[in-house]
Amino acid sequence: MNLDKWLAHRTFHHSAFWDRRWLAEEKARQGLTISLCLPAYNEEKTIGKEIVIYKSELHDRYPVVDEIVVIDSGSTDRTREIAASFGAQVYLADEHLPQYQTYRGKGENLWKALYLLRGDIIVFVDADITNTHPRFVYGLLGPLIQDPEVHYVKAFYDRPLAFSQGIRPTGGGRVTEILIRPLFSLFYPELTGIIQPLSGEYAGRRSILEQIPFPVGYGVETAMLIDIYGKLGLSAFAQTDLDIRVHRNQETSALGRMAFGVLRTFFARLTRDQKAQLHLELPTIMRQFRVTDGAFDHVEHVIEEVERPPMIDIPEYREKFPAIPAPLVEI
Repeated sequence: MNLDKWLAHRTFHHSAFWDRRWLAEEKARQGLTISLCLPAYNEEKTIGKEIVIYKSELHDRYPVVDEIVVIDSGSTDRTREIAASFGAQVYLADEHLPQYQTYRGKGENLWKALYLLRGDIIVFVDADITNTHPRFVYGLLGPLIQDPEVHYVKAFYDRPLAFSQGIRPTGGGRVTEILIRPLFSLFYPELTGIIQPLSGEYAGRRSILEQIPFPVGYGVETAMLIDIYGKLGLSAFAQTDLDIRVHRNQETSALGRMAFGVLRTFFARLTRDQKAQLHLELPTIMRQFRVTDGAFDHVEHVIEEVERPPMIDIPEYREKFPAIPAPLVEI
């Protein structure tokens, strides 16, 4: 499937999947279980509203999802308490699979979600959304339930930025436009069809997610795209327009650290896929400056981007999920 054909046939609007009754019935007909995962860290302001909306509309009223789970990175606020009070299952990431060491990061939570959740399909939705709506879930599930050849669905949307002065109506996707899209254009041109490769909302089949490694930090979204593409090709993907997603703004310095982690992950795949050859070991220290009392202070950040192995390689996982299908046929 070439890029133009893929864009025409695998790009959807969430309104195509508004019929939650049909989604629930078709999911049951196919014998699928579906898990909703909210990776979280200090999200007490938004986590409760998200759980209430998703649970009432997609679990209680229409049984589209079978479980709603929060995997927490060690929040110091009331995130876990609030999530549990509204009916979500809550796990502290550090308490599970500790024999493989523990790391802090979104990718760590996603990796452990494969072990902790039971769904054939797992939907990942960020916990900092302020304009929560069921479309953030059913819009991602629709292509997977509708088409068995789709294995992974990515969200895209307009991304207003939330500032202290209010909402700025346009913006977002800064790392995508200045870093990811140029890199994809150079080395993985078919992936340029993914409108927002770094969006925090996506859904995938366990059968592919269990077969790919997970960087524990900033590089996880980029790695998932490249690794699934390497195994199944462009035809495995779909993307859904979710309209508008309002989230908190990140400072430029934080985006710089994100870009550093993404680059480490990206270069690891370039060398693995023999698209480039590095003649040095990439450093783990990023240097930045911050202004304090009118003076520039030099700050160093250690960003290692440790990668977790494919979950299917973990004995405890294979014991918990013994009915693992035969490996997917790679392209």
